[in-house]
Amino acid sequence: MYVLVTVLAALALTLLRRRFKSRRLCLDPKRLDGKTVLITGGASGVGKETAIALARRGARVHITSQDDHKGEAALQDIKKESASMNVRFWNLNLANLQSIRNFCKEFLKNESRLDILINNDGVPAVLAWTENGFSMCFGVNHLGPFLLTNLLLERLKNCPPSRIVNITSNVHKYQKLDFSDLNYNIVPLFTYCRSKLANVYFTQEIARQMERHGVTACAVHPGYVAGDWTSQFSVLFRIVMYFITSLFFISCQAAAQTVIYCAISDDILQHNGGFFSDCKPCKLRPFVKDAGIAKKLWEASEAMVGLTSSAREHLATKRR
Repeated sequence: MYVLVTVLAALALTLLRRRFKSRRLCLDPKRLDGKTVLITGGASGVGKETAIALARRGARVHITSQDDHKGEAALQDIKKESASMNVRFWNLNLANLQSIRNFCKEFLKNESRLDILINNDGVPAVLAWTENGFSMCFGVNHLGPFLLTNLLLERLKNCPPSRIVNITSNVHKYQKLDFSDLNYNIVPLFTYCRSKLANVYFTQEIARQMERHGVTACAVHPGYVAGDWTSQFSVLFRIVMYFITSLFFISCQAAAQTVIYCAISDDILQHNGGFFSDCKPCKLRPFVKDAGIAKKLWEASEAMVGLTSSAREHLATKRR
């Protein structure tokens, strides 16, 4: 028993030391006056902290949430914390393709600029279906941001140099995509990992397509965040996760640092399509850098959200 306790204590201390040693801060003083930023899921967690930081730097910041009450409350907090009134809230449900289309139509009608798009909103490892029949993880974490970005792409191209920052996770490396079943929805963790892998492929492909238009894209692993994502799980799960996150997870403010860095730093320009963590570029596994798979996912995603002229039925849209 004593040996077991000693080993566990040593492991905990090692992990804690690695956590604090590797954590970096975004120290770039760059201002964003005259720039327009859109942050999905900006009403809480990493998105909210990012909104505060960018509003402080002078940007016009737009945040989204599908909860009006939560969004309006966050709007007041962001204005107060950033000392900026140039912040606006929009209702957006990434699980609903029509909501995305309606939002983009209104946004483009009201805003003449879009310099930085941060696709932050997403869902944890859950087994559910979107209103359009997609698995919740793949639908909200990948297809929603994919459609949103494409509908706003012309505005980004008209404001060079502009940026797309996609929030992902380093758990992407633990799964591979199955193109015969992109809507895989059996093991919660696996479907989440695949949606995060799709974020990385999407980032690489849009970076390749948009580089000549002055649009830079990057994928960010903010870290394992002690946010409010456990709220939709059971009380027992939340209690267990509270102890785990207290030891090994980081705050939303710390997690936002790499997102802020990728939104403002000119250092990322030489790593277009790259994957970032702790305010620095990171290496990807060989299968994650497969341009053929990235292009294939792009084409499948176009069909699934109806962006192609012939929105052909795709096997992956069928529920198992």
